[in-house]
Amino acid sequence: MRKSSIYFSTILLFISQFAFAQDNFFLQRIDPPYWFGGLKNDTLELLIKANGPEKLTFNLHEESKAYAQILSVEKSSLNNYYYIDLTVSAQPKENLIYLLINKAGSSKTEVHSYSILPKSYSPKGLHSSDAMYMVFPDRFANGNSTNDSIVGMHQQTNRKELKGRRGGDIEGISNHLNYIKDLGFTAIWINPMVENNEKIDSYHGYATTDCYQIDPRIGNFQDLSRLTSKMEKKELKHVWDIVYNHWGDQHHLFLSMPDSNWFHWFPEFTKTNYRAETMMDPYASEFDKNLMANGWFDKHMPDLNQQNPHVAKYLIQNSIWWIEVAKIDAFRMDTYSYPDQIFMSELNRTLTKEYPNLFTFGETWVQGSAVQAWFPEGKKINQSFDSHLSGVTDFQLFYALTKGLNEPFGWEEGLRRIELNLSHDHLYKNPENLVTFLDNHDLPRIYSVYNEDFNKWKIAHALLLTLRGIPCIYYGTEILMTGFCDPDAHVREVFPGGWKDHPVNAFEKFGRSDAQNEAYNFLKLLLEYRKENPWLTEGKLVQFVPNDNTYAYARTKDNKTLVCLYNLNETAFDYPMKNLQEITKGKICGKDIISGKTISWTNTLSIPAKGFYLVEISF
Repeated sequence: MRKSSIYFSTILLFISQFAFAQDNFFLQRIDPPYWFGGLKNDTLELLIKANGPEKLTFNLHEESKAYAQILSVEKSSLNNYYYIDLTVSAQPKENLIYLLINKAGSSKTEVHSYSILPKSYSPKGLHSSDAMYMVFPDRFANGNSTNDSIVGMHQQTNRKELKGRRGGDIEGISNHLNYIKDLGFTAIWINPMVENNEKIDSYHGYATTDCYQIDPRIGNFQDLSRLTSKMEKKELKHVWDIVYNHWGDQHHLFLSMPDSNWFHWFPEFTKTNYRAETMMDPYASEFDKNLMANGWFDKHMPDLNQQNPHVAKYLIQNSIWWIEVAKIDAFRMDTYSYPDQIFMSELNRTLTKEYPNLFTFGETWVQGSAVQAWFPEGKKINQSFDSHLSGVTDFQLFYALTKGLNEPFGWEEGLRRIELNLSHDHLYKNPENLVTFLDNHDLPRIYSVYNEDFNKWKIAHALLLTLRGIPCIYYGTEILMTGFCDPDAHVREVFPGGWKDHPVNAFEKFGRSDAQNEAYNFLKLLLEYRKENPWLTEGKLVQFVPNDNTYAYARTKDNKTLVCLYNLNETAFDYPMKNLQEITKGKICGKDIISGKTISWTNTLSIPAKGFYLVEISF
């Protein structure tokens, strides 16, 4: 039986006090490695791997029957697995129940203790007032060089290869929480930290090989516990990145399957067509819908069959397990549009029933507002179910912001892209739950997208942090990191100062250039203003149709209004303030939150060339 790394000191105490011997002759592994009592759903399915093909029988010790009951035992079709369904009706004495295992033809009884810990965590969720900082563990900071390479794992640290591991880890994130907190962020989205023992590209974390283990090159459960405890003390929410669509081809349940039906198969390797619109397209062929849902994401990423009830239970239980272990406030669900959508709906329903404040958002890298809006909660046309998904990544606003600031003004081009995109918010039940961004680990860095035009960079972030939605900023954006996706490893470079041998340390003011400090201070100012003024993100959004390469909107609540004015022209522009009477209400001055100065106007206000004003008005 596998000895799972467990950071709960109570479990270690229980293990030392077992009343029965554990010889571990019959069993190799049990998933989940331990469980939690006090859940609203008291059923649990154990996936048990036996050592040999001989038939095993499973019972509970008499004392354990007061707390749990075995409902059914099913042997898998392959590789000596057993599915044990049971209920946990009460918190067991000493947090342990005992399984009795017998082998056919043997008089020996093997006893296995199984820990049931009390449910202990209540997620805080995400809100429109939050702002996320996105961290790529292997490339952010190296806090413990002794775990850079682990004997027996396929890939060791190689800082010279573009797609090689760099050695960043959980301890490195822990060491820089003050940096993230001081910038004004309220949540951290961390790319996957579970084991990825793949032969290639293991650094990115999106090809899981063990759903119940931290990748030892990133850290261990003790490191994770220290990180989450520090985050709680600093009031930083934890956003966990998780993949339901696929695993890595080195996953132990792919190398030794309980059943071939755990995965989707084709006569030869077949990729997904990446066309999410086939899900709601009334004219889509079954051929294309099958490719989308069941094709593999990549050659080393086998596609999971979530319609298999055992797979579905395994994935849902794994999510609950991590919420308790990693103190998770929100799930970012990778490749959300590719798994079975009925399963995803049931997953979200189950998780939010168990944890009502949990926030879930899916990566929906799709084209068009109508396609994107099909995925978050609320029933849609050509959808027979509610997804129960809190929000999605807002790629449509990303397209509008990146294209709109980089092209000439037109009927649908330039700043009008942003206004037109926001007009589609009627498609969403909760548009304030959309996760907005300018770049991430899969996209060109935004400073490069704007050809290192700092004025555009500032305008884009002013838009991002004052429009609706939950903004997410990619690590290094605040110090103007650059890079294009050719391949995407170029946008996942290390943060300067995250390694002891780096010549400069951009975590410190004196390790940043003047331009980097200006960018850092600009984002810090906006993030702190956003955090200190919750009315801004809770207030009504009113926008005005862009004209003459300018754009205006306001966020207003009660006696406060923030008027946001943008000018992308190469010269100053006299904006007609008389057009904004419905939000200015006769006021002719306000405080510019960037400069801190009072801004006044009569009929017009001169906006600088390629500039903007964010003017707070009090009534």
